Amino acid sequence: MKLFFREHMFLIAVQVIQFMVVFLTIWLSGFHNVSAIFYAIFLQVFFFVCYLAYHFFSRRNYYEKLEEGIERLEDALENTDRAPIAKQLDSILKRQYQLYATELREAEERQEEHLEFVDRWVHQMKTPLSVIELTAQNLDEPDSSSIREETERMKSGLNTVLYMARLRTIEHDFHIKPVRLSNIVRDVNTENKRFYIRSAVYPKLVEQQAEMVVESDEKWLFFILEQLIQNAVKYSAGKSNQIEIHLYNRGSSAVLEVRDEGTGIPVEDQRRVFHKFYTGSNGRKYRESTGMGLYLVKEVSERLGHKVEMESVVGEGSIFRIVFSPTQNLTPM
Repeated sequence: MKLFFREHMFLIAVQVIQFMVVFLTIWLSGFHNVSAIFYAIFLQVFFFVCYLAYHFFSRRNYYEKLEEGIERLEDALENTDRAPIAKQLDSILKRQYQLYATELREAEERQEEHLEFVDRWVHQMKTPLSVIELTAQNLDEPDSSSIREETERMKSGLNTVLYMARLRTIEHDFHIKPVRLSNIVRDVNTENKRFYIRSAVYPKLVEQQAEMVVESDEKWLFFILEQLIQNAVKYSAGKSNQIEIHLYNRGSSAVLEVRDEGTGIPVEDQRRVFHKFYTGSNGRKYRESTGMGLYLVKEVSERLGHKVEMESVVGEGSIFRIVFSPTQNLTPM
C-alpha cells in the first residue's frame, strides 16, 4: 500500500491541482452555481478514486512482492499477476534466477575441482615426506632428529590444509558410530609420541569414568583432540612437563577435557581464539601458529553436535572441553 501511494503521489498531486484549476476557471468565468461546480468535481474525484482502486487491487500481488521481497530463490519463479508490468517483473526475476543458478553451479564446480586438487596434492606430498623421514632414520644425531621434527611439522600443516578443504563438504564425510573415548586418546598419544618427547611435555589420562562411549565421527574426533593436545603441549613447553586428559560424566553429558599448566590465554583474546586466522598474543610469540586449529575445532564440533568450552588464566594454564550431548552419550561398554 505504501509503495503504491509513493508511486502515484505525483499523479494525485497533479489531479488535485487540476481540480483547483477547473474550479477557479469555472468560477472566474462567471458561473457561480457552487452545487453544480462541486458536483462536477465530485464526479471527477469519484472516477479518479475508482481508477486508483482498480489499479491497486489489480496489481496488489505485484506491489506486495516489491515491498516484501523474496525469502527464497524459488520465490522468484512464482507469477505475480497478469498485469503487463508484473509479467515483465516476473520475466526479469526468472532470468536473474537462471543467471544466478548458472553462475552458482559453475562456482561450485570450480570449488569442487580446487578441493579435489588440494586433497590429491596433500596426499602426494605425504609420500615424499615419509621417504624423507625413513631416510633420516639412517642419519646420525642430531641431524636425524632435526629432519624428522621438520617432517612432522610439515605433516601437521598438510593435515590442517586437508581438513580445512574438507570442512565445506563435511556433511558428506561423516560416519557417526559409537566411539570409545579412551581409544581415541590412546591413538592420538601414539601418533604424537615424538612430539611429546621433543617438547618434554607428556599426557596423563585421568579416567574418572572409564570406558566412556559416545556417538561421533572417529576420524574428525581424532582431529579435534589432536589439535587440543598439540596446543596444550606447545604452550606448556618450558613451563610444565605434563598435561592432563580427563574423561567424565557431567549430569547426562559426557565430557572430554584437556588441561594444561602453560602460558594461558589473555582475557582480551579469549572471545576470539575460535575465529578464523586469529592467533592472538600467544600466537605471535609462537610463529608456527596459523590461527586455524581452534577455528577448525569449533566448526567441526558444532557440525558433529558437540559443544566446546574453554577456561583460561594467564600464567596458570587452560582447560578445553568437548561436551557430548545426552543423545550422544552411550552406556559404557
